[in-house]
Amino acid sequence: MRGFTFALPTVAIVAALAVSGCSIKDDNPDLIAGKQVFVQKCGSCHILERAGTKGVTGPNLDEAFHRARVDGLGEDAIRGVVKKQIEYPSRAGVAGNGLMPANLVDSEGASDIAAYVSKVAGAGGKDSGLLATAVKAAGSDKPAIAEGGVLKIPADPTGQLLFVNSKAEAPAGQIKIEMDNESGVPHNIAIEGVGKGAVIEKGISEFSADLKAGTYEYICEVTGHLAAGMKGTLTVK
Repeated sequence: MRGFTFALPTVAIVAALAVSGCSIKDDNPDLIAGKQVFVQKCGSCHILERAGTKGVTGPNLDEAFHRARVDGLGEDAIRGVVKKQIEYPSRAGVAGNGLMPANLVDSEGASDIAAYVSKVAGAGGKDSGLLATAVKAAGSDKPAIAEGGVLKIPADPTGQLLFVNSKAEAPAGQIKIEMDNESGVPHNIAIEGVGKGAVIEKGISEFSADLKAGTYEYICEVTGHLAAGMKGTLTVK
């Protein structure tokens, strides 16, 4: 959802609402699916605190809608804006310069995402009940350990901007470093001055290197992903 122009003052959001049509309140969205799809499809670009997403290339949705809530824009109205901007990305924002991909999700997915975002964006607090566990917590306290000359450090499969392992260990010498990416969000794995794999949406990003003893930082080079925390420490002994 890169370029999703939600960073608007209240008056601009109201104008967008007028363009998009009436507010939505007559369907039956799935909030759990909405959170899951938002994290996978939108979280790589947007910050939304209650979803745990940290994307930095698109607007912060909490900031975008907090003022609107304070000024009295209701949840149904916010939902209408979000859904129409997903369905018609070329109209996203008053300036009409939205860069969000077309056909990001189907109509049902757009409805679910819009319902979840309108419920939580700028509202503070934390998700509770089934919503709290709708997305598996990212990361692991366990380091990735090289085996048989291969070090595997997967990308988070839910689409969050993290590697599954924030630490890794390997012996000195020739090694292949692999990042398995199941998320559909573009990622790669790279170590500056050592090597890097290709950026992929699904599959394995990999490279081989002759590592000397020391400490290295592995990162994802896709714009905004390192800033969001997609990095880790590799210890070579």
